[in-house]
Amino acid sequence: MSTVRWLAAAGLTALLGATAPGPSPPPAQPPAQLDDADVQRAVDQLDGVVKAAMKRTGVPGVSVAVVHDGKVIKLQGYGVRKVGENAAVDADTVFQLASVSKPIASTVVAGAVGVDGWTRPVAPNVPDFKLKDPWVTAHMTAADLFSHRSGLPDHAGDLLEDLGYDQQYILSHLRYEPLTPFRASYAYTNFGLTGAAVAVAEEKGVSWDKLSDDVLYKPAGMSHTSSRFQDFVNAPDRAYGHAKAADGTWKAQYVRDADAQSPAGGVSSSARDMATWVRLQLADGKLDGRQIIPADALQRTHWPEAVSNPPHAPAARTGFYGLGWNVSYDDAGRLKLSHTGGFELGAHTNVTMLPGEQLGIVVLTNASPVGVADAVALDFFDIAEHGQPSRDWIPLIQQVYQAQTDALRSKTDYTHPPSGAAPPKAAHTYAGTYRNSYYGPAQIVAAPDGTLTLRLGPKPQSYPLTHYAGDTYSFETAGENAVGRTGVTFAPDGKSFTVEYLNAEGLGTFSR
Repeated sequence: MSTVRWLAAAGLTALLGATAPGPSPPPAQPPAQLDDADVQRAVDQLDGVVKAAMKRTGVPGVSVAVVHDGKVIKLQGYGVRKVGENAAVDADTVFQLASVSKPIASTVVAGAVGVDGWTRPVAPNVPDFKLKDPWVTAHMTAADLFSHRSGLPDHAGDLLEDLGYDQQYILSHLRYEPLTPFRASYAYTNFGLTGAAVAVAEEKGVSWDKLSDDVLYKPAGMSHTSSRFQDFVNAPDRAYGHAKAADGTWKAQYVRDADAQSPAGGVSSSARDMATWVRLQLADGKLDGRQIIPADALQRTHWPEAVSNPPHAPAARTGFYGLGWNVSYDDAGRLKLSHTGGFELGAHTNVTMLPGEQLGIVVLTNASPVGVADAVALDFFDIAEHGQPSRDWIPLIQQVYQAQTDALRSKTDYTHPPSGAAPPKAAHTYAGTYRNSYYGPAQIVAAPDGTLTLRLGPKPQSYPLTHYAGDTYSFETAGENAVGRTGVTFAPDGKSFTVEYLNAEGLGTFSR
């Protein structure tokens, strides 16, 4: 899911210099405003909220956990793990978390490196992980990358993952991405955060998945949680990801392997385990009297680091990003921590906490984002605070997601070629092997009947090309970041071609 990109005033970079910015602690929290009765009212209505959202959207399965004052007061599964089968979702059903992996990763890093480790340069630990500016490479810290202020473009590297490239290739090729001002720009990046997490693991001499096990999952007793895709696939009680088919029905037609970006999107877990993690978060790193994560290091992840969403209206509030968390403050000055996760191939999740109220909720679903995970969490807090939902959240959230999707789609309707369009050249004119420093090799293959196929990626993925006009063709994109039909335009001399949706940052031209 794309997020709002923010570009700060140009002069700020000079003020920051070579030292990582030192954020101020959040303001003191006001006294708790919700009593047990307020929270219980919201819990009592939660079944109805979830079931209504499922009925309205058709989402097959949901699992929910609520924590208040250190206790799990709601733990419930709804629906089925897979459409067409009877196996029910329960509290131990394992879901892919998508980007809710990020605050879990920041918990692991906090436990591994403490407060000071957030501000150490990461480059020495992963020498192949370089950005375009050597100075930025030398100075970027885990805090810079976890708060998305490195200057990398929005979702840098995600399209490489879609094409089948592994983590090492992607991290080593981020150096081709253009940069906006370091520590003065916000842009959400899965692979920037992943690079920081991998650097911490490398410093400790272990893999990221083992570090996660050793620092958090095992000490906390989160036995159904893993940073390895294979563990999710092998889980006997797992939720299958669902996406909407062309006929509008939900189908379990994809399996999303997010190992390449494991710290940013590759965690799988159950509502029960997530409730344990929320308890730890709200108790400053403690569980049942044991200090699992140092309190000061964990609290540091809750501080605002970058402006992620500046106010767009006089009464609006600024949104911040911390270390793996969305950080905001409500009208009462209460700190709110949240994160949403979404895979278009079949997952939507949400965690939301009001630390000052010692209250948190986790909502896991096994379908691509249609608003359910976010709306259930929003309804829950609305009912606790106001006695009823403040608005109908699902259509509002769907509108936001749709706007993000539409913004990435081509402005050209390739299904309707212009009248009088020029014919293409002979197929053999375009055929051949091409190269791109960022996206790697590509082939244009001409069939005997004159049709063309584009082949991309390390294990080439094939995309049949459809002629549009002159030297321009189109194909249907695929994968997590699919954007519908996109264009392929060949240069008049036949020496290169540009793929439209790969060219957002000017990197999409392949040459012979």
